[in-house]
Amino acid sequence: MSDLKELVVRYLAIWNEADPERREQAVAELWAEDGTYTDPLADVSGRAGIAAVVAAAREQFPGFAFRLAGEVDTNHHIARFRWELVPDGGGDAPVVGFDVAVADADGRLKSVYGFLDRVPSV
Repeated sequence: MSDLKELVVRYLAIWNEADPERREQAVAELWAEDGTYTDPLADVSGRAGIAAVVAAAREQFPGFAFRLAGEVDTNHHIARFRWELVPDGGGDAPVVGFDVAVADADGRLKSVYGFLDRVPSV
């Protein structure tokens, strides 16, 4: 189970990686080749699609970082966790979400299903 918790920590680190090359390398190491990512704003498969979604989020929220909001709950090869998107200098999180991550037999991410609990008003 601790392997899944570490997988979640590495997953969030990808969302916080500013360097595009290091981020793409981290996606390649962490995700299965046919991995999928689904949330209310995206539904992609493959490492390139996943890296593109992360890059778009980083562009939309410069100066913010993703962090865990509580413990990672694990069950066999599945983890669920809450996260927050917070300003680098601290403060309230304009975006809060809940993700479910599924690992494959090799210990890589197979799928992540994201839910947005709080988003900025338009």
